[in-house]
Amino acid sequence: MASQNHTKLLAIALVLCVALSFPRTSQGRVPFACDPANGLTRGFKFCRTRVPIHVRVQDLIARLTLPEKIRLVVNNAIALPRLGIQGYEWWSEALHGVSNVGPGTKFGGAFPGATMFPQVITTAASFNQSLWRQIGRVVSDEARAMYNGGQGGLTYWSPNVNIFRDPRWGRGQETPGEDPTLAAKYAASYVQGLQGDGAGNRLKVAACCKHYTAYDLDNWNGVDRFHFNAKVSKQDLEDTYDVPFKACVLEGQVASVMCSYNQVNGKPTCADPDLLRNTIRGQWGLNGYIVSDCDSVGVFYDSQHYTRTPEEAAADAIKAGLDLDCGPFLAIHTDAAIKKGLISENDLNLALANLITVQMRLGMFDGEPSAQPYGNLGPRDVCTPAHQELALEAARESIVLLQNKRNSLPLSPARIRTVGVIGPNSDATVTMIGNYAGVACGYTSPLQGIARYVKTSHQIGCRGVACRGNELFGAAETVAKVVDATVLVMGLDQSVEAETRDRVGLLLPGLQQELVARVARASKGPVILVIMSGGPVDISFAVNDPKISAILWVGYPGQAGGTAIADVIFGHTNPGGRLPMTWYPEGYLSKVPMTNMDMRPNPGTGYPGRTYRFYKGPVVFPFGHGLSYSTFTHALAIAPKHLSLPLTTFTNSTLSTQAPRLSHANCDHDTLDMEFHVDVKNDGSMDGTHTLLVFSKPPPGKWSQIKQLVNFQKIHVPAGSTQRVTVGVHVCKHLSVVDQFGIRRIPSGEHELHIGDLKHSISVQTMQQINN
Repeated sequence: MASQNHTKLLAIALVLCVALSFPRTSQGRVPFACDPANGLTRGFKFCRTRVPIHVRVQDLIARLTLPEKIRLVVNNAIALPRLGIQGYEWWSEALHGVSNVGPGTKFGGAFPGATMFPQVITTAASFNQSLWRQIGRVVSDEARAMYNGGQGGLTYWSPNVNIFRDPRWGRGQETPGEDPTLAAKYAASYVQGLQGDGAGNRLKVAACCKHYTAYDLDNWNGVDRFHFNAKVSKQDLEDTYDVPFKACVLEGQVASVMCSYNQVNGKPTCADPDLLRNTIRGQWGLNGYIVSDCDSVGVFYDSQHYTRTPEEAAADAIKAGLDLDCGPFLAIHTDAAIKKGLISENDLNLALANLITVQMRLGMFDGEPSAQPYGNLGPRDVCTPAHQELALEAARESIVLLQNKRNSLPLSPARIRTVGVIGPNSDATVTMIGNYAGVACGYTSPLQGIARYVKTSHQIGCRGVACRGNELFGAAETVAKVVDATVLVMGLDQSVEAETRDRVGLLLPGLQQELVARVARASKGPVILVIMSGGPVDISFAVNDPKISAILWVGYPGQAGGTAIADVIFGHTNPGGRLPMTWYPEGYLSKVPMTNMDMRPNPGTGYPGRTYRFYKGPVVFPFGHGLSYSTFTHALAIAPKHLSLPLTTFTNSTLSTQAPRLSHANCDHDTLDMEFHVDVKNDGSMDGTHTLLVFSKPPPGKWSQIKQLVNFQKIHVPAGSTQRVTVGVHVCKHLSVVDQFGIRRIPSGEHELHIGDLKHSISVQTMQQINN
């Protein structure tokens, strides 16, 4: 989201900008619109809460002058004192906690910090939809509290739901991973948590799904996001890149979508009416606004040279369906675009209507805030013990046990009395919350967490994750020789992977690998390797090192990460996380330029394809991998075997393809929603959580290379007991595939389902249905 420098535009914007910080009233309150005590506003229809919102919106727009309208379609919207309306900053962030990355939110005073949950890629590893919703609810509680206190906004440009296509992407940490189904379920769940129950079309806060679409390259090999043209097939758009955004709108009912910096097939996303007006608003029916990534409109004029004049750029964006410009471009050039006849004032009115409607759904024109829902939230509702406990629970659920040789973990504090804690991330604090974070309530580092169980000896081994020298290795080896066990906390941080910073390789940075190998060789007891990172790391050396007993991936585990890591290592928590992305070997990178957007392999060129769905080569750890201290077994109790697909149209082409279009099927038919009842048994001696993953594979033939996650469910199973879990599979939603033209079809024949470690076949046949 960090914007490109446009010095000239920003200088002009400063001149245009009206201060957003209004003095508090004599009663100590932050000023608000439609104050019943303000005689000026009592007669305005847009302030009457009993009037339908669309009528109120039109009343307000009718009272605005053209210059006022233009200054309301940028993120730092001006104040309108004559209408009793304060200035508003649209840009706030809440990726995994209320953040101060955007100018709309500020910490200090009564709000010194907020609860910082694990980074998104980390909580994605929990595969727990109810947890994602719960995090969203807590984040929106704290966001509303800060808004009530005048230190935050109500429009949050989160979550990031782009597909983690390439393991080098510096922003992969912000996403739910590489799988479209996982990303879609995360997107809908988190948005629902943020926005509230939606009663009466109301919003608790307004979420925003970003960055639409096919945005997953920041700066690689001389190509940056401001100049990149993503060449994407219709097939890949439909079955990969657009899937989470569609779920955001249709299932999450998100209030906003953000278009990205890059071009897609030669058009800037923020100037493409097919993507914005026709798809987001038309096909998917967005009830909300479309916003640009910051300075995107300026980028496609200044950097991409997509239009000849700035007025054409402003007009193209508004005509494409953009409602709000993060940046000053529309404030500067829209007036001239209207005067030149490139757009009309009515085009501007349509954008304004979308923006003001969202503000009214948030209650920003409903008068006294304290009398509204959530109006009683305040400083006491931020960083509460319950919120901090949820941050800890999220970290516990998200830790992935990658390897556990000879059941080395959990360690017993009764037998392991001293532990060496070594590595550049061993005493990490801010590193644990990743990017797009705010000020945490407090931190528990890995060293502090382990010290709660046993006596520790600490050596960093490397000065930072870059680890350019080995002068501290000797001290680390000395510790490893005398302690009962060694925990190495290695990995990455924002100096290696971040926005505008894509990785150059997948190995541990600098001399980290040497440090791990030397400490492991010197250690007299078990060696536990902990990887803290957003993206995958090629740690093949550690997998093959007989001295390394166990390996954990903890992502960026949030403010309570150290406690969660220690709880897993010492068996207070039974790990149940699963990898949300494939861990590739370093050699994979030589075959996949980041600029190649194709998901599917190309045998002719040697291109191996991307993600577990299409790449079939060697991996360090596969998508969905994760061990437990328990052993879980599965048994199918109830599972359908045959299904007839009713069609609303039936043609010769339907017969010839044996894969009718989804649009030709009667997807509302009751029989198409199947339930599978699976008995999951915990054969271990510890209670544990287990994620049941369900994959589908279409019939042999042109579709057979695709294996797709279609559903998952997280369950708690006490030691020695069996729990029955029900997972749904819908034929249209889960067994359909996308052809090369971007058309979704349902192949007839034997579909193979992988349910946990079980395989089950369903025979799908078409059945003509007359549509009267």
